[in-house]
Amino acid sequence: LNMEKEKKYTPLLIIEEASRCLLCYDAPCSKACPAKTNPARFIRAVRFRNFKGAVEVVRENNALGGVCARICPTEKLCQSACSRCGIDKPIDIAMIQEYITDFESSINMQVLKVVGKENGKIAVVGSGPAGLQAAASLRVKGYEVDVFEKRDKIGGWLRYGIPSERLPDTVLDKEISHIEALGVNFILNHKIDKNEFERLQKDYDAVLLATGMSEGRTLDLFENDSRVTKAVDFLALNKRNGVEIDENAVHLVIGGGDVAMDVVTSLKNKGANNVICIARETASEFLASKKELSYARELNASILDGYTPISNENGLVRFKHLKLNSELSIKADYIYLAVGQKTCLDDFSVDKENGYIIANNYQTSISKVFTAGDVTFSDKLAVYAVKQGKEAADAIDTYLKGGKKNA
Repeated sequence: LNMEKEKKYTPLLIIEEASRCLLCYDAPCSKACPAKTNPARFIRAVRFRNFKGAVEVVRENNALGGVCARICPTEKLCQSACSRCGIDKPIDIAMIQEYITDFESSINMQVLKVVGKENGKIAVVGSGPAGLQAAASLRVKGYEVDVFEKRDKIGGWLRYGIPSERLPDTVLDKEISHIEALGVNFILNHKIDKNEFERLQKDYDAVLLATGMSEGRTLDLFENDSRVTKAVDFLALNKRNGVEIDENAVHLVIGGGDVAMDVVTSLKNKGANNVICIARETASEFLASKKELSYARELNASILDGYTPISNENGLVRFKHLKLNSELSIKADYIYLAVGQKTCLDDFSVDKENGYIIANNYQTSISKVFTAGDVTFSDKLAVYAVKQGKEAADAIDTYLKGGKKNA
């Protein structure tokens, strides 16, 4: 795999791929990027061999450009809008962006510049993609920024959820180093409780809540079953300490999104012979990206679509198809639930609805408290978290410069 990747990412191949670009006016690929990373501009730069210029385009728009290049479902976003779709196949935007950010690392290029801290002091709670992007954007705007993270490392779900095969820690560490170089202060092992939340409101000019959705959901059928593990807990434990698995046991994964695929591929890469993934969604509705679904199939995982669990008796799980007159039963030794995640917002006294923070242009019911990322009702992708982090930083900047600093 490493040899294939090394062969794939040659400068000549990247330029050749960029040369397929039709140089569209008002390019649809850039319109389709939630974070406005502007692929049209960085592809043009690569096409004309201006790799440093391409790096500048990516970084000025996306502080997590290297992360997004690897985990963003580009086939559903920018690449689906590429004008070449009507001719042959879209430009491989993710490949070009990954090469650009790797090139940036190889020459130790730092695009975003250190600025003063005269405009105010902001607290960011959570160091996932929304919090990291907001911190970078606020520093560029001249704010002092403290990021509070309850765990011992920065990155949130990027660090503790996504397998290293999909997002290497070295890539995430490099992204974070760019943000640290701006002067963002990270405070680790620091959970914000109710009292701390009150203190932040007194000590800072504005507070941004970007705590993400760190707790996995469960299903009533699987309550109190020792075979059952929430997918997010398995992935976090595997990233921290590694998980010993029974290679010959039957591992049943329930869910059809990227989290489910991450569990499947993690199990297969650890040597599990019998991994079965069953999703409620039919194949045409799968939430997982094509890239992750394809990778799981390459590893010979069994993936069945359109079935929902209806009973669980000592690990014998029965499923019923949602559209066909079909049922199946699987006797599982281990069961992993990837059926969604939820927020943990008990310590934050802001208005909420259905487990999400209510916000108007990222501002909560407390005037100096803002929010971004998965804690709001929005698309649960890293690229959307980056988008919200940028826009929340703009909202905070507008609020403070509007004379409401001491509200």
